[in-house]
Amino acid sequence: MIDWPNVTVSGRQELDLKPEELQKSKCVLGFIPVVYYSVLLCVGVPVNILTAVALSRLACRTKKALYYYLLAVTGSDILSQLFIIFVGFLLETAVFHRDVPELLLHSVSAAEFAANHASIWSTVPLTVDRYVALCHPLLHRQISYPARARKIIVAVLFLSLASGVPFFWWSDMWRNSHPPTALDTILVWTHVTIIYFLPCSIFLVLNSLIIHTLRLRQRQQPCQEEHGPKLAPSRRLGKTTAMLLAITSVFSVLWAPRTVVVIYHLYVSSVHSDWRVHLAYDLSNMLAMLNTAVNFFLYCFVSKAFRSAVRDIMLLRGGPLYPRSMPPQQQAPNNASISSLYSGNNKRSQRESTPLSPHRARKPL
Repeated sequence: MIDWPNVTVSGRQELDLKPEELQKSKCVLGFIPVVYYSVLLCVGVPVNILTAVALSRLACRTKKALYYYLLAVTGSDILSQLFIIFVGFLLETAVFHRDVPELLLHSVSAAEFAANHASIWSTVPLTVDRYVALCHPLLHRQISYPARARKIIVAVLFLSLASGVPFFWWSDMWRNSHPPTALDTILVWTHVTIIYFLPCSIFLVLNSLIIHTLRLRQRQQPCQEEHGPKLAPSRRLGKTTAMLLAITSVFSVLWAPRTVVVIYHLYVSSVHSDWRVHLAYDLSNMLAMLNTAVNFFLYCFVSKAFRSAVRDIMLLRGGPLYPRSMPPQQQAPNNASISSLYSGNNKRSQRESTPLSPHRARKPL
């Protein structure tokens, strides 16, 4: 999906190249992308694994669909780092200089697209879930639970894998000097629609509705400051909304340059021949891949529960499975005994207050 510029060749090799290959744009950044992607991989993969473990603990502890969606986003980011950065950038390009069989090259390209689509579209169910939770809370209690969240995540991952198959025929921007064909145009517009225009439109509409709803609630409840205990839920909703807005905003900003450069390459100037487009494409790829490693820091900045889970993992402490000290196995008998006691007292009071019928009042001789 994201291609790597060819390294600078020696003077003797240039003598054997064709005229169109001699006009190939040079890599201005040199080995900076190799160092950048190596550092990003060494930092991003451990951080995402730590994020996945912390979110797994929170999901088991709270049984909230929110943490399952966040866990899907983290898993998709790990796949993107492995397929795009490690296999695509470092192995296939930096190590083998794209001197691999054509079938393997296109297969890896399809896998990169699939991982990229999964990483982006895993955020869409999260946005929809937060919209329903804030704007339609009663409906959210009925339709949002872990089992349904897992089914939605599986469906999104399956569709993402299927959407990567057509990009098996993605054109190699660095090596193909011919003008874009009709197939290239279709694939490019399909790509930018799937990875940017369509998800960003969904994010913009739903986030706007969420912010509008929260503003209306603040206007309708001016006396909320007088009731101290009612402020806690508002803070939790605010933190969750802030986390969602941060994730979607960072994605929109980091992926915008690459979308513009890909369209510019299609209609104005080629990456293959113009070193300025070549440089812009390198920098935009580096920004886009940064999106796979920043969510951990966003979670830590916004969520206190996530910071506590990370602290427990770093200190090798097993966090409580339940938010309270009393497990549900002990709570259930107490609740059952209380309910049975209440029902027994209620039945006894009914018997005492209800007058006996003449037939039941007679006593056998």
